[in-house]
Amino acid sequence: MSALPRIAIVGGGAGGLELASRLGRKLGRRRRAHVSLVDSSLTHLWKPLLHEVAAGTLNSYEDALEYLAQASWRGFQFQLGRFEGLDRSNKLIHLGSTLSADDAVIIPERAVPYDLLVIAIGSVTNDFGIPGVREYCAFLDNREQADRFQQRLLETFMQVQSRGAAEGSGMLNVAIVGAGATGVELAAELHHTAHQFVAYGFDQIVPEKDMKLTLIEAADRILPALPKRLSDPAQRSLEQLGVTVHTAKRVTRVTPNGIYMHDGTFVHAALKVWAAGIKAPDFLKDIDGLETNRQNQLVVRRTLQTTRDENIFVLGDCSSCPRPGHDRPVPPTAQAAHQQASMLVRSLVRRLEGKPLPKYVYRDYGSLVSLSEYTTVGNLMGKLMGDIWLEGLAARILYRSLYRMHQRALFGGLRTLLLVIADFLTRPTRARTKLH
Repeated sequence: MSALPRIAIVGGGAGGLELASRLGRKLGRRRRAHVSLVDSSLTHLWKPLLHEVAAGTLNSYEDALEYLAQASWRGFQFQLGRFEGLDRSNKLIHLGSTLSADDAVIIPERAVPYDLLVIAIGSVTNDFGIPGVREYCAFLDNREQADRFQQRLLETFMQVQSRGAAEGSGMLNVAIVGAGATGVELAAELHHTAHQFVAYGFDQIVPEKDMKLTLIEAADRILPALPKRLSDPAQRSLEQLGVTVHTAKRVTRVTPNGIYMHDGTFVHAALKVWAAGIKAPDFLKDIDGLETNRQNQLVVRRTLQTTRDENIFVLGDCSSCPRPGHDRPVPPTAQAAHQQASMLVRSLVRRLEGKPLPKYVYRDYGSLVSLSEYTTVGNLMGKLMGDIWLEGLAARILYRSLYRMHQRALFGGLRTLLLVIADFLTRPTRARTKLH
């Protein structure tokens, strides 16, 4: 067995994969540490793209990254398995069995040793215990869920096309609960998809008449976590597209036919998406004595170490990190996960060397929300430029650059440039909406 220190990273989302890739280059290739990444899937897809996968405007099979290939390129080891338990006294993580489609065991359950552990398993949708949500709503926590919704959406359009719009009345009604970035972006993307379907031959359907999009938010405005100055133009744009927006409406029950709200309002919808809140996975709650909060997030110090075990670090949505000067912890955003992964590259090296660790300081660089091909709104923040508000083409270019920044963290500058060129050259040969 290798005498090298063992760094195990559980969770191959944006933060976990960036961390594994950079540590692999810095430590793994140089034989300074053994770096391993554990995930329950074989492929990675940037989570902020899932609404595009669900709408069919992004083909998840073309944009997914294979963990095994990335591990080979970047000097870490990938292990397929679902994180199911933790043994802190023996420094082991327990992985459940990996099963085939017919439930045959491919990889048996096993334990993986570590010296330093990073938990980066992200978040899942919070249904708040509301009746009917789990049974009748789609979720967009991962690629598989987004793919399933896209398939159902396509099949529904095919049914309405074959039956005729009159017989298929109401089948294309879509209700989205939660008007955060995911819900808002999905509503606009679905509007765009409907018109693309018509362009590809679904001529029995008139989107403005046959497809009703409804967005429901419990807060008094959409995008409640972002500045009001950003919410207002986003809502105007959605309403111009024909999206019905309900704010200050709390969902009390979901049925096969639609959604009931606290004031008696009922929204008829055959397709329902729940994007109303997040929490860390339930199995993290008090896992092996570690401190967690009501959202199952692991509570960490500003060094990102857990409060009860200095050899365990947590980053991203599954962590609750204090934010000095604020009542709430660091927000669960992609930019926070990216910043934390960048800091942990330095922190873990310093931990191995026995040096003091830096403390994480969240830096809000602003927010961008894309309304499909129609517009993008947002703001950029910085010490030199202040607070700059953007809308339209400039905002859209910056929005797309966020994904390229993620790719650069994984592949480096040259490969990312080649990916941009390849995407530009092949775009005219691809359907703009996934049709299978």
